[in-house]
Amino acid sequence: MAATEKITIMDIARRTGLSKGTVDRVLHNRGEVSKKSYAKVMEAIQELGYEPNVFASLLAKGGKVLVAVLIPESEHGSFWELAASGIAQAAESVTAVGIDIVHFEYDQYDIESFRKASARMLDAHPSGVVMAPMFQGETEVLTEALQEQGIPYCFIDSKPDTNGYLSYFGMPLYKSGYLCADQLTGGHDVSAVLIVRIRRDRFRQSDPTVNRRAGFLDYMMENYPDCRIDNVFIQPNDPDDIDSALSAYFRLHPDVRHVVMFNSRIHLLVPYLERHPDPERRVVGFDNLKANMDALRSGTVSVLIGQRPDEQVRLAIETLAEYAIRGKQPQKKDHFMHMDILTPFNVEDY
Repeated sequence: MAATEKITIMDIARRTGLSKGTVDRVLHNRGEVSKKSYAKVMEAIQELGYEPNVFASLLAKGGKVLVAVLIPESEHGSFWELAASGIAQAAESVTAVGIDIVHFEYDQYDIESFRKASARMLDAHPSGVVMAPMFQGETEVLTEALQEQGIPYCFIDSKPDTNGYLSYFGMPLYKSGYLCADQLTGGHDVSAVLIVRIRRDRFRQSDPTVNRRAGFLDYMMENYPDCRIDNVFIQPNDPDDIDSALSAYFRLHPDVRHVVMFNSRIHLLVPYLERHPDPERRVVGFDNLKANMDALRSGTVSVLIGQRPDEQVRLAIETLAEYAIRGKQPQKKDHFMHMDILTPFNVEDY
């Protein structure tokens, strides 16, 4: 075939053996076609190099396509910095076909910040939204507004108990908690476990680890029914508070050797743990942040469970782009990411 701009719908019809009308319905999302016919057209436009023109014609008909990303503010070295890098990765593919990405951030500990960021995002009139939900009640308000306006949305990292979303990209949260408990205990006798938790908003609406914690506790109840589960809350931005909270706990419970956090902040415990080394201690956390990986290399952390937040964001944006432009439904609603188990023995290869 000659240059891409000379390829016509009739060329695709000849290649597929379908009628010109069927090809037109697939390309412009006009009415139902069979899955077999849809697949034939998609295969032909890739072979013929027609797809960029499909995007261009649809953009001309539908106007500007804007994908909004709503995630917490990202500090250097944080989980959300990794997630934000997925925006740049997605931009390499979607901006080439005329899609703009706009990034909105909020303070994950401040419900009013989430409200304001949501309002700014809605004022931008996006064609689709990728969001990391934190505050349950406010997330419901936002998703209702999106549904009323016919704006599709995807969740990343965690998702509320709702069915209105287009896709979810992230860990199976309950299963990740179950896996975490198995990695922490390793089938050995465990009499007590310390769960270190982040002190969040006073109504605890912004805790995305609820389902993960539920999976962990169910595993412990099924396999270690007599094990004591303790909780210590820390202020993540206050090293003195962290040191004080851990010191107070271990003064009372010096024999507790199993420690876990369900978010990406296990590195916050490292200064205390390094000052009080214990070769029998087992520590499990989540996510491949540099500080976490360094603690894994040193042996202060025993296991990390990774979920690649950059891939979550990239895949969600690309899914929305496909849907917004071509009306292409994702093959499945929940796209569960691999749960990568990292130890000091394989961390260098990750």
